[in-house]
Amino acid sequence: MSIEIKAIYISTGHDFRGRHGKGRLEHGIESVDHIQCVAGSGIEGDRYFKFKEDYKGQITFFDWAVYERVRNSLKLDAFDPGNFRRNVITYGLDLNALIGQKFNLQGVEFIGTEECAPCYWMDEAIAPGTEKLLKGYGGLRARILSSGKLSVGNVQ
Repeated sequence: MSIEIKAIYISTGHDFRGRHGKGRLEHGIESVDHIQCVAGSGIEGDRYFKFKEDYKGQITFFDWAVYERVRNSLKLDAFDPGNFRRNVITYGLDLNALIGQKFNLQGVEFIGTEECAPCYWMDEAIAPGTEKLLKGYGGLRARILSSGKLSVGNVQ
């Protein structure tokens, strides 16, 4: 099976973290063609870069098939998958199978740490019902084990 990076996103600020009862912020999310992954630190230019030592969410991944399932199940027009606020949108990877596993994409090594737990904010960011649809498929948090560049396009 072919593995592809469909899109990459970064954001300089948190829209939802620590915002319970306050409403979201509007830092926006920027679509980019490539990112620089820094071992142990995160993605240059992203809100989680050097966030905490050994942070388990230095980079996040999201499955294109889940984006399509949400869109089809909720009968939504196409929307920017950046609205999920994950960094790397992939096609052809079983992200849940990578929890606790080392893996390599385009020469950069990662270790999957846990599922990105979807929360009630997804119902605001996408549409009502999104949080429920994402349970068990919220994406993958990972640590960056080796530095390097990830780019949109085919991986294998």
